[in-house]
Amino acid sequence: MEKKKIILDCDPGHDDAIAIMLAAKSKTIDLLGISIVAGNQTIDKTLKNALNVCQYLGLDVPVYPGCGQPMIRDKQVIAGDIHGESGLDGPVFEPLTKKAERKHGVDFLIETLLESDGDITVVTTGPMTNLGMAIRLCPDIVPKIKEIVLMGGCYQLGNVTPAAEFNIIADADAAHVAFTCGRKITMVGLDVTRKVLCYPEIMERMGKNENIASKLFIDLMTFFNKSQKEVYGWEGGPLHDPVTIAYLIDPTVLTVKEMFTQIDIRSEQSYGRTNCDFFHYTNNEPNSFVAIDIDTTKFWDIIEHGIREYN
Repeated sequence: MEKKKIILDCDPGHDDAIAIMLAAKSKTIDLLGISIVAGNQTIDKTLKNALNVCQYLGLDVPVYPGCGQPMIRDKQVIAGDIHGESGLDGPVFEPLTKKAERKHGVDFLIETLLESDGDITVVTTGPMTNLGMAIRLCPDIVPKIKEIVLMGGCYQLGNVTPAAEFNIIADADAAHVAFTCGRKITMVGLDVTRKVLCYPEIMERMGKNENIASKLFIDLMTFFNKSQKEVYGWEGGPLHDPVTIAYLIDPTVLTVKEMFTQIDIRSEQSYGRTNCDFFHYTNNEPNSFVAIDIDTTKFWDIIEHGIREYN
């Protein structure tokens, strides 16, 4: 089976870290590189977090520093209440020796896509700034993008405002660029990611694998579950970002529906909302595939299989 080539653009972040872990050792995915964006924490912290995760797991994957602020808005939104002061509170890492690449993440996206055969999927699990900037700087990359798969948005309730999800509201203008670029785009939003809560029985199951990946999983999710309990009252934290990778490993894990999706970049109350025309009421041509359900049993099997790849 030919591996799916991907670029993972992320803002680690506990769930981003597990997405990296899952993608890097998958027998069905070729992880070409990781570009970093500010989001769950500032760019210096999210970059360090990605390097720490790769070093800890022994991954020989290049990591590129990207944008530290949104395309247009003057203030970067971060999620310190969820991910802690470092953006990856919980695990204790050895002194960092892995170095970031000198090339900027936006340049990495542009050059890699231009040199490709149009067979690269761009996966974003943070604000879409790097991808939005790359498209605006070099529109020639657009036909080279096989697919965009993002964790972000929702067609129901947000998690920063009643309308908006974090990754979209952090840079809605960049999301607007992505959703209007004309390439296939699959949105993995809160509607499905809130269904994969990491309950105590899941922690126990993953911990039994007793390797470096299971230890990292437990260290990450112990903190993440605690912060999610404090903020949302849940007994287990939702493992948002790895759903994108699970979908690429096995597309049957998600049920998706074609919809016309528009990013709200104008209003004050609903800025950042992903307005998804679920019932095709507007008669606009669908421009996205939106995840509407997830096979939770299959998802956790994929996660466990990914952890076992580190034995």
